Amino acid sequence: MRRVTLDDVASLAGVSPITVSRVLRKPDAVSEGLRMRVNAAVKELGYVPNIAASRLASARTHAIGVIVPTLYNVIFAEYLFALHEVLVGAGFQVIVVNSRYSELEEENAVKALLGQRVEAIIMAGIHHTAHARQLLAHANMPVVETFELSDDPIDINIGMSQEKAGWAATRHLIERGFQRIAFLSGNLDHRSQSRFDGYHLAMKEADYQSLELVTQKPRHSSIALGSALCAEMFERGNIPEAIFCTDDNLALGAMQECRKHNIRIPSDISIIGFHDLEFAACASPSLSSIASRRYETGRLAAEKVLAAVNASAAHGAEQIDLGFKLIVRESTGGQRS
Repeated sequence: MRRVTLDDVASLAGVSPITVSRVLRKPDAVSEGLRMRVNAAVKELGYVPNIAASRLASARTHAIGVIVPTLYNVIFAEYLFALHEVLVGAGFQVIVVNSRYSELEEENAVKALLGQRVEAIIMAGIHHTAHARQLLAHANMPVVETFELSDDPIDINIGMSQEKAGWAATRHLIERGFQRIAFLSGNLDHRSQSRFDGYHLAMKEADYQSLELVTQKPRHSSIALGSALCAEMFERGNIPEAIFCTDDNLALGAMQECRKHNIRIPSDISIIGFHDLEFAACASPSLSSIASRRYETGRLAAEKVLAAVNASAAHGAEQIDLGFKLIVRESTGGQRS
């Protein structure tokens, strides 16, 4: 079956193909009667405009590329929701690509998005291959790197210091009087590695041992993984005084594993997570966590892109530190923030 064309719609509506194109591109510029006739033909034939042809005929594509490392982790849901909310609301299409925590796959995603002539690229992370960075730097379009802070941003950089956040979480446990503080992590991507650097620095500053208290498996962070990591730690005979988990899902799994071993939280072990996901406040006991501003990051990235693509003059490089917040709840024995 052949594809329905613009000419088919024009023939059924009794108008020229140019008129159909005008109705579809600028409906407010034609009469209501003409618009209704053309739209009726479009609906009857099931016509879908050829986006590729439209892009070739115009300097604008109204498409924004977004690269995230995974679609599995819920932390990117709020981020993508905010991006869609702002960009779709402004008439842009959002093309999301999953790089699967691979810098090479991210490079391929950059090439694919540039090949689709997107007007801007928003990406989670600041670590890229040399070639991907070169492509982005010479793309002559807004590029937004998010979730982390870069010493050398390509263009616009919106995020937080993951290392400082890891330090703050660990320092909170140290100030509670704990010395044996374990570190649990799934995939040690660059952000988790930076949180570990913050943990290690805080432990070193306090002159406490840390490396033998680290448990990590290269898997997606999940409740089940948190339980498994905690069980592995207990099997080794390492019973810490407190645990810093690089993700709230891991923390919830660790809490469940503690219950299996009749270890009470926080009287026997204190636990702190990361990201302050929705369930953290509802867990029993409620979970202390580092709040990352995921929705705000996505919203601001989208707003910056809209301002840049609609600006007549070139924009300058910019870095915005959204920071983080330590949320103290029952799992570390307190209620203050």
